[in-house]
Amino acid sequence: MEKFAFILHPLTAKDFARKFPIAQKCSDGFLEGIMKYIPPIKVSHITGLESPQAKGEGWFVACPLTSKQMMELPEPYVVNKIIKAGKMAEKLGAKIVGLGAFTSIVGDAGITIAKNLNIAVTTGNSYTVATALEGTREAAKVMGMDLERANVLVLGATGSIGAACAQILSQEVRYLTLAARNEVKLEKIAEQILRLTGLAVRVTANTKAAIKAADIIIAVTSAVDSIIEPEDLKPGAIVCDVSRPRNVSRRVAEMRNDVLVIEGGVVEVPGDINFGLNFGFPEGTAYACMAETMILALEQRYENFTLGRNLTVKQIDLIAQLAKKHGFKLSGLRSFERALTYDEINAIKKNAAAATESQRRSIS
Repeated sequence: MEKFAFILHPLTAKDFARKFPIAQKCSDGFLEGIMKYIPPIKVSHITGLESPQAKGEGWFVACPLTSKQMMELPEPYVVNKIIKAGKMAEKLGAKIVGLGAFTSIVGDAGITIAKNLNIAVTTGNSYTVATALEGTREAAKVMGMDLERANVLVLGATGSIGAACAQILSQEVRYLTLAARNEVKLEKIAEQILRLTGLAVRVTANTKAAIKAADIIIAVTSAVDSIIEPEDLKPGAIVCDVSRPRNVSRRVAEMRNDVLVIEGGVVEVPGDINFGLNFGFPEGTAYACMAETMILALEQRYENFTLGRNLTVKQIDLIAQLAKKHGFKLSGLRSFERALTYDEINAIKKNAAAATESQRRSIS
């Protein structure tokens, strides 16, 4: 039986209160003050993981800090809290531990954490990239959009996931824009893409303008608040939101029936999996970053796999191959925690066509 663990954390103080009902009447500030002093928590035992080649079990371990705290508290303090969660994973018997949400972003993206643990560590970012791109390709296909000719935007392109998405997409599209706050880093990524593929990509720090011009957006920023609002998107736009907390405002789902927003990195897990925790997905599905940890365990690759901020295409291709070998696959197209039907997507296509025609008439 192969053994793994995955470190997660509450995205907001309210998430912590859902796990501990006694805290529901407390203010967010009070809860965040308490969480700073709470040790790691074993959340659940994961059972039923089974591929054609191997079986596995694991544990969810919580690092009790919110996304906001992860970004605002002193980095050494946060990293130390994550290491303590990793030590708990060791004691539980895990041979590899995955870093979830902001635990994979803080500091040097897992390198220091791995140096302080006696088990392997991965951020799960390689399989996250693979599934995000697979989902985006599928979304473009069902929306009748030619990916090669579309205006594609990577939002958060200076991060490890964003840069890897940009590198792979540069071999598949003609019009690619990279957006982030640091234009110097963007220019370096653009120069690397030009050398490797010959594609001249646009770079910008004006994310709002870039969003409004894009046909397809892959959103992978580490922003704590939503940055894509209903008024930002053109009719027929496709957004693959990989970030947690999400980059796309829920108002988009409420106000725009002419755009397609999909969740990046949601996969079906082989076997009769029981996570012992409801994180808002249908039974048998998980985030791709969680799945990467399981895949490596089933493959008995107890080694540091995805660490730091430089992902390679080789890594991404390898984890995609191993996922297929062990029976992991993309869980259809999902939007705001629910599955999308093809009838719903066709309705979005019709609404987009009508909105585009209305805009054309108003201009002429």
